[in-house]
Formats: sequence, structure tokens, C-alpha cells
Amino acid sequence: MVINLHILIPDYSFAVDCGSKTSTKASDNTIYEADARNLGDASYYVTDQTRWGVSSVGSFFQGTNEMIIYTPQHVQNTVDSKLFETARISPSSLRYYGLGLENGNYTVTLQFAEFTIPETQTWQSIGRRVFDIYVQGALKEKDFDIRKAAGGKSFTAINQTYTLTVSRNFLEIHLFWAGKGTKGPMISALSVTPNFTPTVRNGVPKKGSKAGAIAGILTGVLVLGLAGIFGIFKLIKKRRAVAQQKEELYNLVGRPDVFSNSELKGKLLDGRVIAVKQLSESSHQGKTQFVTEVATISAVQHRNLVRLHGCCIDSNTPLLVYEYLQNGSLDRSIFGDNNLNLDWATRFKIILGIARGLCYLHEESSVCIVHRDIKASNILLDTDLTPKISDFGLAKLYDGKRTHMSTRIAGTFGYLAPEYAMRGHLTEKADVFAFGVVVLETIVGRPNTNHSLEKSKIYLLEWAWEEYEKEQALQILDPSLKEFNKEEAFRVINVSLLCTQGSPHLRPPMSRVMAMLTGEVEVPNQAVTKPGYITESQMMSGNRSYVSTSYSGFTTSGGRTGSTPLIQSSEIIRDTHEGR
Repeated sequence: MVINLHILIPDYSFAVDCGSKTSTKASDNTIYEADARNLGDASYYVTDQTRWGVSSVGSFFQGTNEMIIYTPQHVQNTVDSKLFETARISPSSLRYYGLGLENGNYTVTLQFAEFTIPETQTWQSIGRRVFDIYVQGALKEKDFDIRKAAGGKSFTAINQTYTLTVSRNFLEIHLFWAGKGTKGPMISALSVTPNFTPTVRNGVPKKGSKAGAIAGILTGVLVLGLAGIFGIFKLIKKRRAVAQQKEELYNLVGRPDVFSNSELKGKLLDGRVIAVKQLSESSHQGKTQFVTEVATISAVQHRNLVRLHGCCIDSNTPLLVYEYLQNGSLDRSIFGDNNLNLDWATRFKIILGIARGLCYLHEESSVCIVHRDIKASNILLDTDLTPKISDFGLAKLYDGKRTHMSTRIAGTFGYLAPEYAMRGHLTEKADVFAFGVVVLETIVGRPNTNHSLEKSKIYLLEWAWEEYEKEQALQILDPSLKEFNKEEAFRVINVSLLCTQGSPHLRPPMSRVMAMLTGEVEVPNQAVTKPGYITESQMMSGNRSYVSTSYSGFTTSGGRTGSTPLIQSSEIIRDTHEGR
């Protein structure tokens, strides 16, 4: 099924007084629109006229999470000091979007003034605000420091001006904190003006137009800005065409249960193929997860994370648009109907790629992101079989200074860490546990639970541990693997068991996992004990005990297996979903 995206072009300029509650007329008669919406940890706002939008990602670990700041002090070096009474800040990633601009050459002016770091020699003046400036995806300023650009002065206005070309009716301005300095991006005002004679008029889209439904949250230059989706799913007249398109849809896997018709194959006007995720109208939490996914993927960029192209927000059918990955999901590639008969080297490469992606989310991005739904069906493979982590609808920003977050439980049976499934205690170690399960699935070539097998093999973790204890760990490897590196295989099995320990404190961080997988450090075999896991039947029956010697707090006299009954609640059943 192909979705054609058609474009309307109603505007040619806009200006924003960042943080202001009212519009401001500048000395050159430019009207700067108000921008007073306070954004959350991962959220966005689009104006009613759908001329521009703004998104922010990140949360401040200390103090208030107010993203708009004010100053009563006069700002020098400008005749428009009113524009600098307010500013919008962000802990990590701040983006402004021009939606539905007429194609052509433009001048972008960004206006800054530092008024949170005084010039006085006090502790308050120690901080440094350093961030990168991207326009249309191109790096314009690296390690930009407002005070440094203003000659070391605070409360001094400076302008950064850039010329660029809009070719797809969409403009993106991205201010990104790359981990340097002590403060994230800040901006007081911005304006976008054409360097050509416009052929359209600025204004509100007509009432009947779908253009008012678009909010282009794009990471690149792909266009989904002020555009309506005029393309209706094509009526298929021939049975052969129907069968072919159904197969195309089925090949787009990694479908979360909160979406209906969730993964569609789309096509932009320039012929590029995309994957389109459609939000279920009946989903209770779907819209929140939709916004979370858009904002999270927009803030992180890594070769092992799926790349977001944009989104369309319609009152009935919000759409998420990202790169189309030809080989589908990992689960179908190793034990599904799209079995690619992957050799050991390819499987090991996939495992390393997933580990790199998680390492970036947990330890290398500007904020720690806990994915919460790592599973084989959420690992997509491109044409080179490079793995990319997808589906960030359940992702959480995590402050590593806290021991854990307490949150409603969501995820997939078979991948849930015990402390999260039973107590709702969430840390990045929940992702580490799920990674360990995915690793085993990848090398064994089967899902983590299979009731068609003999009793001892139903649960993959249990079977793997039994073979490990008998010193026959290699017996669990996929029989289709005719050749494999024994040293790597032993290492991978040990790491997977270490990642699935019952206690989160015994699971290594992903950077350590990477080092162990690559052989840079030895796997501490003596630290590997029986993994902790809970079964689907236990979850459905409300039984919260699980098998683990390392986390339960005691060992039964009959052996190494202990269990601790924890909270009794059916909440988890409603918030988790089945499937691989």
C-alpha cells in the first residue's frame, strides 16, 4: 500500500519572539509571533495556523523544568530590546520548523543574548553555555558560546545570519547541546525571510484544507511540513495487486500493539520509499507514545537507531514517517517466515550493532534514554543487515543520579526485567536484560518462549542455563550454523547470561557489555548465576514470584532456585503486550 504525500505552499516567511506571551513588532516592522508554550521533557508545539513549530527534548536534573526564562534587565546592542526580554531554553535539543514555505533562497536570522550567566565574578558566572547550530541539517556553528560571540559580555544582543535554500517547502533550525559546557541551547528570537519575490501570500490555510493538520517534526530535509495528506489509500482493483501490496505491508514488521495498520509502505513525491506508522484511534496511550517517539528519535542520531524523517499530525490518523528498512525485523530474519539463514559472522555483527545503539542511548547521548521495549521485532535490518533499534514509543528519559524510576509497567512478555515487571522499578538495566534475551534469540534461532517444544526447552533462558551448568552451552546454538567461532560463541553466551541476571546491580552497563563482546575485557564467569525471569503464565495469573538465586534474597534448601512473592496486581497485564 503506497501513500502519496501532496504539498500545499501557502507561506513564505515567519518570525518568532521565543518565550514571549504576545506578538512583538520590531523596528523593521517585522511581526514576531508569540511563543509561550512551555514544553515538557519530550514534546512539541505547532501554531494554530501551522506556519511554524517547535520541539524540545531533555529535562533538567535539578530545579524547575521551565523552558522559558525572563529578564527585567535591559539588553544592549539592539534597538529591539523587547525581543530579548524572554528566551526559550532546552537541556538538550531545541528545534524550530518552518512549515509549508515556498521553495527558494532564504535568510535566517537567529538572535541571542545571554542573561542567565552574569559578568560578575561570582559562582553564578562559572557556567558556560555551549551548543551547536544546525540549519537544514548542515552544521553552521560548532561549540557556539553566546557570551564569547558577544565579546565576553552578558545582556548583549548578537545576531547569527545564514542563507539557505528551501527545496521541499520545509525548514529546520536545530540547536543541540553536544555535552560541552554546563548549559544547553538558548534563543531569544528568530526570523526567516525570502531572498526572492514571493508568488504566494502569507496566511492561514483554507478551512477545508488538510494543510492545517501537518506538524513536520523532521530530522533531515525530507518534506512533510505544512502539507495535507491528500493521497487516499488507493483502491486496488486487481487481485494480484492486492496480494502484492499485502505482502509489502507484512514485510514491514516491528509493529507495536498500540498501533493499528501500524506499518505501511509510503512513497514521497520524489520517489523515495519510506515506512509510515499509523496511530490507532482506539489506543488509550497511543498519542502520548506517538509524541514521545517523535521527540526522542529527533533528539538522537546514531547508525544503529532508526532514522526519523517526519510526522503528520491529523486529528484522526497521526502518522510517523521514518526510513524504510528492506530486510524487516530481526525476529522474522532469524526464526520467522523471512528466515535469511544468517551465518555466525552476521549474527555477531548484529549483536554488536544493537549493543552500540543501546550504549549510545544509555551513556553517550546528552540524556540517558531507557527504551523499555527492546525485543527482536523492534530491531530492524537494512540492506547491509545493519541493525537499527526502532519503536521509541515507550522510551523514558532517566536521571542516572536516581536509583530508579517508578513507572507504569509496559513492554513485552519474555523481555521484561524482573524488578521492572514486578515492582515497576525502571533503570537502564531493564534494557540490558532485554538485550540479553535478544542475544540468545539471535544465536539460538528461536523465540524466548515456545510451548511447542519439550518442557525443558519451553523457556529459552531456563534451557540455556541448564546447558551452561552442564558445560554444554554450545548445544543451544542454532543447528543451521554449520560454522562458528567457538571463542566468540562462548563469550556471547556468557554475556547474555550476565545481562539477564535477576538483580539489576549484577548486570553490566552497555559499555562494559561492548568491551566483553569484543574481547577487550574478560567475561567474569564466576559472576554468572541463574538468570532471573518470569513466565507469561505467572504474569497472567498474578503470581509475581520468579526464578533467581541472585535477586530473591534467599536460597531454598532444595537447590539454587529461590523465589520471592512480590506485589499482587493485574495492572501489568493491561500495560504489557504479547508478541515477539
